[in-house]
Amino acid sequence: MSEKKERTFEDAMQELETIVEKLEEGDVPLEEAISYYKEGMKLSKLCHDKLTTVEKEMEHILKENGELETFQVQEEEM
Repeated sequence: MSEKKERTFEDAMQELETIVEKLEEGDVPLEEAISYYKEGMKLSKLCHDKLTTVEKEMEHILKENGELETFQVQEEEM
């Protein structure tokens, strides 16, 4: 019985970037483009879910005295 290895965030992002590059080239047959699009959407959801999980884990960090403190991630301003 083979165990399915969980895809890392970094691997999923790399695959997603590769798919985007292929689709941006524009010379992909329609059926193949649809397949790439579906796979890209799955990878996008996987990345989003992983980021959401990490964000929830990071909402609380330990202060020096051992108490939990709410932690807010600040968005970068452009």
